Amino acid sequence: MEDYSLEHKKSFELTAYGFSIQSNFQDMPVMQKEKAEFWGGLRADGRFDKLKDAAKDDREWSVNEVYQGKPWNYFAVEARKSVADATRIIEFPGSEYIVVAGNGDKETLFDQLTYLAFGEVLAQITDYAYIGGPNATYRKDNGDGTFYGEFWVPVVKR
Repeated sequence: MEDYSLEHKKSFELTAYGFSIQSNFQDMPVMQKEKAEFWGGLRADGRFDKLKDAAKDDREWSVNEVYQGKPWNYFAVEARKSVADATRIIEFPGSEYIVVAGNGDKETLFDQLTYLAFGEVLAQITDYAYIGGPNATYRKDNGDGTFYGEFWVPVVKR
């Protein structure tokens, strides 16, 4: 089994730009392309930098959630000031979280940790269950061309 930890996290919120995912979750290459196009658009139109300028630290977050019956993906930060045109403020409950950590390439780390958590770790854990709601992955620069990241998914004891 892949390494993971169970950690209690205090409630927190992320300020985000997002989009409603149109592709099938089972078609990973298509979904990854859709996300890459959205994130590329954020960089091109300046919203990426606007959100980073509002951040209280250097963590860049990718959030997945079902909102109003549709799957969404967001680029988010823990903001120290408001961002007037942000898509959403996403609230995470104080809860137990399964945390899957790893190092990797900046552009693939979010998906790598998300698929590792849902495809391997959560499939093998029998004493905790995903409670739904938003899940998130953050990354930060290691300073050597690689990035460290953690995937956080809220769970409850079965």
